[in-house]
Amino acid sequence: MSWRDRDARRLYAWEDAEVAPRDRAKVPFARLQALVDHVWAGEGRRWPPRVRPLPKQARGTVARATRTAIEAPSELPSWVLLHEIAHALTADVNGDHAGHGPDFVAAYLRLLVIYARLDRAMLEASLDAAGIARARDAAA
Repeated sequence: MSWRDRDARRLYAWEDAEVAPRDRAKVPFARLQALVDHVWAGEGRRWPPRVRPLPKQARGTVARATRTAIEAPSELPSWVLLHEIAHALTADVNGDHAGHGPDFVAAYLRLLVIYARLDRAMLEASLDAAGIARARDAAA
């Protein structure tokens, strides 16, 4: 198993245990772009990624993101949308991205605190307990 796979599995387990139970909001597809635009502007960015339908053949994928697009199903938990926005924030237009590494985790943590209003100290403690590294983020 590669380090990227290990990072992703560890992060997904952390989300299931710590984030999903605390943020049960679901966002219908029709509202996703407005939320992406809001968060993107709140991060001081221009040119947000476009939301488009997740292809039907992506059966094992909940959602996915690049710098320019977020693909999503007909409804998405808000924390998953924030996860995908963090991917877009840490990617470039050439397709290079931070995976689920420390830069991604720092961006995702910031979004969870600001937009899902989750407790930063609790999230940081649970990330540390799960052994998930994050870049030190001065913002938020």
